[in-house]
This record gives sequence, C-alpha cells and structure tokens, in this order.
Amino acid sequence: MFIRPRRGLSHTHAGSLHAADAAMALRSARDLFTRRGEGVSIWVVPASQITASSPDEKDSYFDPAADKVYRHPTFYHLPEEVRHL
Repeated sequence: MFIRPRRGLSHTHAGSLHAADAAMALRSARDLFTRRGEGVSIWVVPASQITASSPDEKDSYFDPAADKVYRHPTFYHLPEEVRHL
C-alpha cells in the first residue's frame, strides 16, 4: 500500500497488509497507516498484480547503464571560470 502525505507529493510505499477485498484493504490501510492524519490519498495494490525485477538478476539487469559514460557528470570537464556552480 502506498500513501501520498500531501498534495503535490508522490505516493510512497508505506507497508503491506492482508485483506479479504479492496474495500477492506483501504479501510485497514487508513486505520493502520494514517492514524495521525499523515495522508491525503491511499493506494492499495494486490500483490499478484505487481511485476518486479529479481534481485538475483540485478547485475545483468542494471549493468548496461554503466557502459554509457555520457550519462555520468564525471565525463564532462568544466572550464576553470565555472568551478563555483
């Protein structure tokens, strides 16, 4: 389940819960995770609907980004006069 703390902010993962249906999940999420008025919006998502990458494949899945040096700011050299940006 995800909570958006204030308008204009993104929803962030707040925790997990078990419920019989979506309505019960929303009520439980509200009761468990927003007791002090922390949220303005709640998302509940069935675990069966989540698609995620596997931690075992992290090297092969995320490694291709390392070979593109132009994506890293260390590739560019700044002139001496703009060192204080």
